[in-house]
Amino acid sequence: MRSMLAAAALLVALPAPAPAPAQETPEQFAALREVDMRLAGIAWRLATANRALCRDLAPVPGIAIHAIDQYDPKLRAGLPAIFGFEAPVAVEGVVPNSAAARAGVRPNEGISAVAGQALAISPAGRAQASSATRDAAAAVIARQPADAPLALTLVQGGRTRTVTVPPSPGCRSRFEVLVGPGLSASADGDIVQIGVRFFERFDDDMIAVVVAHEFAHNILKHRERLDAAGVKRGLLSEFGRNGRLFRQTENQADLLGMHLLRNAGWDPALAVRFWREHGGEVDGGLFRSRTHPSSKARGDAVAAEIAAIPAGSALPYLPPVLAERDRPLN
Repeated sequence: MRSMLAAAALLVALPAPAPAPAQETPEQFAALREVDMRLAGIAWRLATANRALCRDLAPVPGIAIHAIDQYDPKLRAGLPAIFGFEAPVAVEGVVPNSAAARAGVRPNEGISAVAGQALAISPAGRAQASSATRDAAAAVIARQPADAPLALTLVQGGRTRTVTVPPSPGCRSRFEVLVGPGLSASADGDIVQIGVRFFERFDDDMIAVVVAHEFAHNILKHRERLDAAGVKRGLLSEFGRNGRLFRQTENQADLLGMHLLRNAGWDPALAVRFWREHGGEVDGGLFRSRTHPSSKARGDAVAAEIAAIPAGSALPYLPPVLAERDRPLN
């Protein structure tokens, strides 16, 4: 697990990674920041453009944050030269055209307070890598009113300033980049997880299809509904009623994911192309052979959904599949 983007505040916030080698270079950190910001940009578009489809909203200013104690203690002395860190929490990056960008928030600025509440290192992160400080900062931002300005107290170069970020409400969800060898993607109702290999393998348009699909699982409350249906996970998830209900959620997420893309300005045909050409390459998480339709079936279902969109429908479009979130799986 490497980076987390909390769409509640649209933050990329690096959760506690495995201890990193002391010789990690500035170039490697730059590459990691690039991946974080690619996910940040995709998630920001999806979260803000689809707020009309979500019942649980939070501020989505478009900043990526991380905390110094997420890094191995042996690396921390060199991090200020790369990431600033004049406060325990810092701005890793700013999504272009976001509310934070318009307010003038800059990468590498420390965040000393949010809405007047001071941020500090958690005791859990003092002696070892921990996401506690980052999680606390994300929680403070998420608690702010979604439709109100967001006050950030920033420090850089020894100077402190307070920036008021305009209201930028969006769907509440968190997103994180995972380090690992496979093309893994999953969602648990709170966090969307996207494997780092996606960023090596695909361009941002293709990655957006995967992010939108997993985001749709959260919007449709699939984890909660699967639990209520009493499904079995693990090996048993692939058989009988369990497999049928998992496939039902996958079908729904494919359809809603396409609409999330379309509402956010992507060509919805990207979803047809991705599932037809690459659906069989995705593994891990909820992507399992017997719990998912075939690649062709997924692409064909999304193509049919696109064809069924009423001509001239305004954006954001609220598709019929959205009503499934209030129905038990059966």
